[in-house]
Amino acid sequence: MLRAAGLVMLLAGTAACSSLGASGPSTGAINKADTRPLADARIQIVDVSDAVARRIIASGQTALFSDALGEGQPVGNVIGKGDVLDISVWEAPPAVLFGSISSDARLASAASMRSTTIPEQMVDTTGRIVIPFAGALNVAGRSTHQVESDIVSRLSGKAHDPQAIVRIVRNASANVTVVGDVASSARVPLTARGERLLDVLAGAGGVRQPVGKTMIQISRSDRTVSLPLEQIIRDPRQNVRMQPDDVVTAYFQPYSFIAMGATGSNAEVNFESTGITLAQALGRIGGLRDDKANPRGVFIFRLEDPAALDAASAASTARTPDGKVPVIYRIDLSDPASFFVAQGFPVRNKDVVYVSSAPVSDLQKFVNIVSSMAFSIVGITNIAQ
Repeated sequence: MLRAAGLVMLLAGTAACSSLGASGPSTGAINKADTRPLADARIQIVDVSDAVARRIIASGQTALFSDALGEGQPVGNVIGKGDVLDISVWEAPPAVLFGSISSDARLASAASMRSTTIPEQMVDTTGRIVIPFAGALNVAGRSTHQVESDIVSRLSGKAHDPQAIVRIVRNASANVTVVGDVASSARVPLTARGERLLDVLAGAGGVRQPVGKTMIQISRSDRTVSLPLEQIIRDPRQNVRMQPDDVVTAYFQPYSFIAMGATGSNAEVNFESTGITLAQALGRIGGLRDDKANPRGVFIFRLEDPAALDAASAASTARTPDGKVPVIYRIDLSDPASFFVAQGFPVRNKDVVYVSSAPVSDLQKFVNIVSSMAFSIVGITNIAQ
């Protein structure tokens, strides 16, 4: 019996010195985190509500292409520097400028008009071309129809009933540069058709990454705007018309959050560039564990943009060196109304979604330890007898 008692004391001491273990901090410890500093900032604890979710959504909205860049106008037949022009001049007989004099003027008629094609002309750096008998013409920034009228006007009185046709055969001034994660980076020419964003992406062979993980950036003059490709495809208004010298960049943007604690799965979970809500995030990790999770202890750890906080907190809160505020968003999933809020609360890239263990789970661990000790003691006692 003394031997058994000694063994009992040994097991009890071992149990007392052992830890019950946990997958992370308790709900109580997290609720006290606002007294702890992170870098130069204090951690903020914010209870998730409908108003909080709406404020975060509003702060995270990016400018749309349709708003920031506008619809734009087709390039049309406007000539630019470096463009190559094909010019044909027509004359009614007797032709004396670009052709030979007819041997029988009596047979001349409008039906026998002849054309002369002038060698291709490249618009020089001053925006001019030279036409025989018409001289130098300023053509940059003008339409082909305007240049045709100018040529006819210059040849009037020199040629008999002149006519002119001007075509842009090589476009050097109205192009869009497409780079990044596309099949082939290219300069895509714009035409009178009025090419749109998806047209020039197709002209570069399309994107190489999945649509849901590709961002498209348009740089125009001093403005740069980015949107997910999936959003552009779903919203035709964002398929804006391209303008000369636009730069379109396609880049791979993997988004993910980390799930920890009493969830169905602890892992890094990827999601689409269009975003994901807390309800969707919990669904992808298998929800909360029935045997372990504390529904009042669901937390989202985030380095937040100050614009997402209320005005008073944003003005008074110290920030980390990169201008962020450490925030722990707290949501009570034991309240049925919180599930509606979770459907709108956005999970951001690099968020940590943590679910604490319920206090009863620690009690269950302790009971399991005591039970295993009791069975061990009984076994030892039986052996001693």
